[in-house]
Amino acid sequence: MSRNLLLISTSTTHGTGYLEHAEAEVNALLAGKSSLLFIPYARPGGISHQEYTATAREAFGKWGISVSGVHEHDNAAKAVNEAEAVFIGGGNTFVLLRNLYLHKLVEPLQQRVLKGMPYMGTSAGTNVAGKTIGTTNDMPIVHVKTFDALQLVPFNINPHYQDPVAGSTHMGETRETRIAEFHHHNRQPVVGLREGSMLRVQGDRIELKGPLSARVFLQSQKPMEFEPGDDISFLLDAY
Repeated sequence: MSRNLLLISTSTTHGTGYLEHAEAEVNALLAGKSSLLFIPYARPGGISHQEYTATAREAFGKWGISVSGVHEHDNAAKAVNEAEAVFIGGGNTFVLLRNLYLHKLVEPLQQRVLKGMPYMGTSAGTNVAGKTIGTTNDMPIVHVKTFDALQLVPFNINPHYQDPVAGSTHMGETRETRIAEFHHHNRQPVVGLREGSMLRVQGDRIELKGPLSARVFLQSQKPMEFEPGDDISFLLDAY
């Protein structure tokens, strides 16, 4: 399978601008490309598709990549089919997935990625690259007909993964607890991506990138920690 993916936990880390922390990996993913299609359907903070696309256009423009928003095309599926690369930004995962189905983009995205088109996601855009959106942190502010996502990889992802804060008096569930609850009903692995971390998927190889370790959860097993640079390709066969 000709996967060529960059799945990033977040678009902005503390003290950096939009996508700056991932610049090297973004440029590696888009080597030889001059344009990409941006899908702004997650719309964080209620901003418009136009405003969100302008943010992406400014960031990629610094790297010599032109950006068009999928909403700027008369036919969204045709735009995906003709794109050199696709980037799906963050926001609300439920809103994003509903719009992907509404605009009939799920199958075109799957087909293009299978043929090697570069795909990049941040936050919600990373969530929908997985098997389902069942491990998103977002509130279900809209109804979706299915949790089935793009399934570009056969596992789930939990972007913005957070460890318990030492000395905290918070009595609510930790991320680890919630993922354990998920595994009572679902068997696919879950990758907890801490801020600044990302997965580089090339063919049948997955490498952890970024400054921090990631936590991998398998059903009925103790969570495992992997360090930047580790090969975690076993996840493609672990479900």
